[in-house]
Parts: sequence; structure tokens; C-alpha cells
Amino acid sequence: MASSKEIYKQLRSRIFDVIDAEALATLSTAQLQDQLGQAIDLLITQQRLPIPRLVRNEFVTNLKDELVGLGPIQPLMDDESINDVMVNGPDHVFIERNGVVEKSDITFVDEQQVLEIAKRIAARVGRRVDESVPMCDARLPDGSRVNIVAPPIAIDGTSISIRKFKKQKLGLEDLAKMGSMSQEMAQLLAIAARCRLNVVISGGTGSGKTTLLNALSQYISIKERIITIEDAAELQLQQPHVVRLETRTAGIEGSGAIGQRQLVINSLRMRPDRVIVGECRGAEAFEMLQAMNTGHDGSMTTLHANSPRDAISRIESMVMMATSSLPLEAIRRTIVSAVDVIVQISRLHDGSRRLMSISEVVGLEGNSVVMEEVFRFQPDAVQNAEGKVSGHYVTSGLMQRSVLVEKAQFFGLQHELNSIFGRS
Repeated sequence: MASSKEIYKQLRSRIFDVIDAEALATLSTAQLQDQLGQAIDLLITQQRLPIPRLVRNEFVTNLKDELVGLGPIQPLMDDESINDVMVNGPDHVFIERNGVVEKSDITFVDEQQVLEIAKRIAARVGRRVDESVPMCDARLPDGSRVNIVAPPIAIDGTSISIRKFKKQKLGLEDLAKMGSMSQEMAQLLAIAARCRLNVVISGGTGSGKTTLLNALSQYISIKERIITIEDAAELQLQQPHVVRLETRTAGIEGSGAIGQRQLVINSLRMRPDRVIVGECRGAEAFEMLQAMNTGHDGSMTTLHANSPRDAISRIESMVMMATSSLPLEAIRRTIVSAVDVIVQISRLHDGSRRLMSISEVVGLEGNSVVMEEVFRFQPDAVQNAEGKVSGHYVTSGLMQRSVLVEKAQFFGLQHELNSIFGRS
């Protein structure tokens, strides 16, 4: 006797052969589920298949999810406790929940089903995935970020990596309550955003850079015009005056691609008060520094680096991609005059996400960029019984030449800043 998976595959093939795509678009979810139920019942009766009612209902739900959702992984997308969904071919689906990665019992019918869902995701945002274009960044209608890698690049089958969009908008206060930072750090970052300091958020993959960027953006004035630039739009700014720009890949003819660097250059012609780049990863860093240096104070971006010092080196490397003729000393002077604060965030081995440090970029001494660490996470020497990383935050206070002190005075926030460090 055939397994339920094999029976489902046969029924699915029969139904998909006769389905009308135009008619499908006119049906509500309830109507679609009803019609799929009737079709399944008819085929079960015709073929005299011994299918229990529970399995029959599961078949109907799976078909509905595949036609209007993301197929087998739709239940994972509906589970709000899951942060990431990672498909490594049809038989290996992993999830991340509370910072811990585990294998799911979800599987696809076959590789073709994975590829069809990947193509549908890409098509929704005007992109494509096939043998000639095997890689794609996209987003789902709910804002979730998706990366797709298809054969022949992906050897073991199509890979789909989904960073789920959180419906709950976390603020700095929420992150402090969760233990990702101290209350004093949250207050300091809020003042930095309100004082229009240029902020770089540095961290590894999945460390929470975009979450922190969203939280910081909540302190931008509603009177300011903000331009956001991303590969796949996922920032959730609440201000009324926001223009969201998204990169575009090349079309079938191999032309028409628009990268982040072009968008940053164009954004400076749009009279922005602030420019926010979701993630700097190339030559656009040069234009981002120019924006920070030319009256667009309060601009923000994220990048991949393991420490504030590494973040400076990474910015130097990205600027060199844009202009190899610029001396390193000139690049460093540009960085020092543009970037005010570097926030380092990490995902620790226990799955928790923490702000490891907040550093001010002070200036240049010789050829070296000088930074002053305002806050730092100090882990305890001994872990607790559950294997959780514990520790406390230490601060050295603010230097007198701090740009934060200067800006806080200008914006009338000196008293709030002093209260963080216990000064009157």
C-alpha cells in the first residue's frame, strides 16, 4: 500500500493539472478550501483510497497552503515563536526559535515543489530564479526577508532562507527589558538618535542589527524627511515622511540593475534630512559617508563586523571599492568626521542577542582612529547551570570632548544625558 505522502503526490498532480489559475484568483480562502475538499473527496471515491478523515483534511490544508501560501512551510511562517526558516532541499527544513536552531519534521513532496515556491516568492517582487539566475534576494508580503539559492549553485536542492518579519515592533525599552542592553544604554541610544548623531550598527549575521536599527528609528522626529535604502525592504519606520527605496536586479537581457550605490547617490538629490541604509556591504559606503558629512546628520546604517575596530576597517575596505585613488589617511579622516557612534551587537552561543559595546569615534591620532568605549558588556567568569551567558554592563562615562555631550547641549538634552551617569 502506498504511503500517505505518495498518495498526496498523486492527488496533488491530478488537481494541479486541471486547476484554472484565473478562476483561482477570484476565490476567497474559504471558497478555495471548500472546492479543494470536494476535489479530494471525488478523487478518493473514484480511486477507492483508504484515507482517514484526518489525513484527508491535512491534504486539503496542504494544497491550500501551496496555492496561496508557502506550501509545507506555511505553518512555520504562522508560528510567531519562530524567527528563521531555512530550507536545505526538500527533506531538510530547519528553524530558529529563541536563538537555537533545530530540525523541523516538515518535508516537501520533491525538489520541484521547493523550486516552484521559490519562483513564486521571487515573482511577487519582480525577480526571477532559474538556472541562469540561481540567486535572489526577495521579501514576502508581510515584510519577511528571503534569500534563495537554486541549482546548479545549490548542489543538494533549492535553498530558501527566511528571516521572519516580527509583527511586534520592539523599542529600545523592550530590548532593555529582554536583557539585550541595560536601561542606561537604551537611554543613551535614544538621546543619540534624537541628537542626530550618525550611527553605525555592527554585528554578525542574525545578531539583531535590523531590529536595533528599527528601534533607534523610533526616536527620529516626525518632522524629518527620511530616505531608506535596502536590498529587500524590511525596515518598519513609523514616521509619516518616509521614502523607501529598494535595489533591483538585472532583467532577462542582463540590464536594468540598480544597486545600493546608485540609490544612495540619488537619495542625496531628494532633499533628505536623514539617509538610512539597511546594510552597507560595498561601494555605497563612500556615498553614505558623504551624506553623513554634508548636512544629513542622524543618518544610520548596519554592517557585518565582529568589533568596533573591525567595523572601521570594513568601512575603509568598502570605500576603497568605490575609489581606489583616495589615500588611506584621507579615508580615515572622512570616517572620523562622518561616524559618531558605533554600536556592536552579537548573538552569543546560548542564542541570546546582546549589545556588546557602545563606542564613540573621537578622532585621529597619527594614522589610527581613536574610539572611546562608553558602555561594555562584561560576561561573568562562570556560566550559570542552564548554560546561559550572564554578566553586567560597565561604563567609563563620557569624555569632555564627546560629540554626544556637545550635541546634547545643542538639543537641550544635557540633563537627560547627565542623569544616565549619575551627574547633576
